[in-house]
Amino acid sequence: MRIPNIKLEKKTILITGAAGFIGANLTLELLKTQKGVHIVGLDNMNDYYDVSIKEYRLAEIEALAQRTPGAKWTFVRGNLADKALMERLFDEYGFHVVVNLAAQAGVRYSIENPDVYIESNLIGFFNVLEACRRHPVEHLVYASSSSVYGSNTKVPYSTEDRVDNPVSLYAATKKSNELMAHAYSKLYNIPSTGLRFFTVYGPAGRPDMAYFGFTNRLIRGETIQIFNYGNCKRDFTYVDDIVEGVKRVMQCAPEKATGSDGLPVPPYRVYNIGNNCPENLLDFVEILQQELVRAGVLPEDYDFAAHRQLVPMQPGDVPVTFADTDDLERDFGFRPSTSLREGLRRFAEWYKAFYRV
Repeated sequence: MRIPNIKLEKKTILITGAAGFIGANLTLELLKTQKGVHIVGLDNMNDYYDVSIKEYRLAEIEALAQRTPGAKWTFVRGNLADKALMERLFDEYGFHVVVNLAAQAGVRYSIENPDVYIESNLIGFFNVLEACRRHPVEHLVYASSSSVYGSNTKVPYSTEDRVDNPVSLYAATKKSNELMAHAYSKLYNIPSTGLRFFTVYGPAGRPDMAYFGFTNRLIRGETIQIFNYGNCKRDFTYVDDIVEGVKRVMQCAPEKATGSDGLPVPPYRVYNIGNNCPENLLDFVEILQQELVRAGVLPEDYDFAAHRQLVPMQPGDVPVTFADTDDLERDFGFRPSTSLREGLRRFAEWYKAFYRV
């Protein structure tokens, strides 16, 4: 077990992508558990998916911040690629900890819209690193992705595995983030930790994710497509488990040390955060259907068989994701544990309430 070396209470923390799925949930958790924390949230509020969901998340944060004594929440609408803005924010607030969750997400979208990935995931992350260099922070935590494992056939995926064969531009940008962070950790002694997230899901999630997109299509009476003829497995990880992992990692920055050459040993680490339990897509769809009926989102007599289609694998997809979380459990005493049924039940209940089904 690693001993926490950073106290988050009364600290000023930058969370980029704060209106995003993980960013908003992390913000809520920190406001609830860390006394006197000041969170500055940055998000460009782009319309990659329904902006009303981002606005819903921000409203939840604002309401919690107002009823939490001593806590402070500041929202900044802006772009990571705006270097002048990043410099101003770091200069004005003097961040102690930075959590970079802002990124252009989506594997398939990257095939058709590569430019936005370069701007957000590469130029934006470079600006974060540069700001951390000029305004030293106690810890930089940033989102990587399970997609970096690409076409690897060995499972479960370990952070010790080679990740040199990305199958999408999105995956390539995330691997690039890890390389860039390592270089800055080595050159400028910036403590940084990368987190490879595995298929995050839950209430108020991203509509482009399978569970959400399937629900939208079924509501409209449309057909859902199950890729690779259902022969895919995904390590679905509930958002609360992701957030708990991020919070624990934030408090344990990699130790600074000097090597035999007199130069810094990079204070750099990478972890998987996944459920360590891949689920077959056909089983996943079956559980989702059951929970949508249970929540009253769909009627009990809904003809699911007539609304699903088995199709080939899509470009950029991989047949399986499976996280080796031994390092996470060893260093932080934590392993995600929310079952797929429990997580999808919470999503279905949220969906019914949010869309007033």
